[in-house]
Amino acid sequence: MAAKTRILVPGTIRERVLDRITEAFDVVRIERPDPTLLARSEAASISGIAVSGGCGAALIEHLPGLEIIASFGVGYDGIDVTAAAARAIVVTNTPDVLNDEVADTAIGLLLNTVRRFPQAESWLREGRWVRDGAFPLTPLSLRGRKAGIYGLGRIGMAIAERLKGFGIDIAYHTRRPREGVPYAYYPSLAELAGAVDILIAIVPKTPETHRTIDAEILQALGSNGVLINVGRGWTVDEAALAAALKDGVIAAAGLDVFYDEPHVPQALLDLPNVSLLPHVASASVATRDAMADLVADNLFTWFERGTAVTPVPETPFTRKAG
Repeated sequence: MAAKTRILVPGTIRERVLDRITEAFDVVRIERPDPTLLARSEAASISGIAVSGGCGAALIEHLPGLEIIASFGVGYDGIDVTAAAARAIVVTNTPDVLNDEVADTAIGLLLNTVRRFPQAESWLREGRWVRDGAFPLTPLSLRGRKAGIYGLGRIGMAIAERLKGFGIDIAYHTRRPREGVPYAYYPSLAELAGAVDILIAIVPKTPETHRTIDAEILQALGSNGVLINVGRGWTVDEAALAAALKDGVIAAAGLDVFYDEPHVPQALLDLPNVSLLPHVASASVATRDAMADLVADNLFTWFERGTAVTPVPETPFTRKAG
């Protein structure tokens, strides 16, 4: 009987991935993506990786027979794609299957931030409706607003479609205009922020997006402005944001992601005009199962057909025969 293809799983991954791949592959598990945890003799037998989180150059270089890294998540900034591409190793992610869930969360977070629904529910649960009367009127509303989407990719487009249902005008900023998009394009983030009063960030973690939402952008957004971030915490200067919220430079913010997760700055926790979620945008059973299935399907199709279902743009490779 031919030996099974060996797949390395460093760290934890959704159990559904393991359920899907265990029968077809020989699964090797290590505690974390650390090459010192895998003897060279065993490393030589590894053909694929299924990972949720990071996979650095050191681990990639430790695996001479590696062909594919199947990453759980749409963002793949934790994978050293440059090191993988240099050896024609395909990297895959899990796009599209989480678009709707993340877009739904963005809208829910926007509503929570503007209309203060979590605080209103707490008012009721704490008996204050009976004791103190009606919950105070919210100073903010969605009426008459214009939203700017920073990053009009798949998820950004899904957010825009939902915003249209609220009668909100939409604009966007990306590195270049998108063809066939009916929304107003602004060539810089500062220009976009100055033209809108809701700024929704949904950009990936890249060197170009590091702390791009800073004091200058918040000042441009203005005193009626609302910031929503469902992309990466990397994008926001959290100290500048806390100061802007405290000083009334902007009105409110809603955040699902943070710079140093799971650590949230106390300065943000102490503010009443910020709505905070623990990175749950795609965190439903249905969506995470769909992501797990795509990880497994990428492995299956690579070793069965020689192509991946969702290779990232930097690694558009096919499997070499033999």
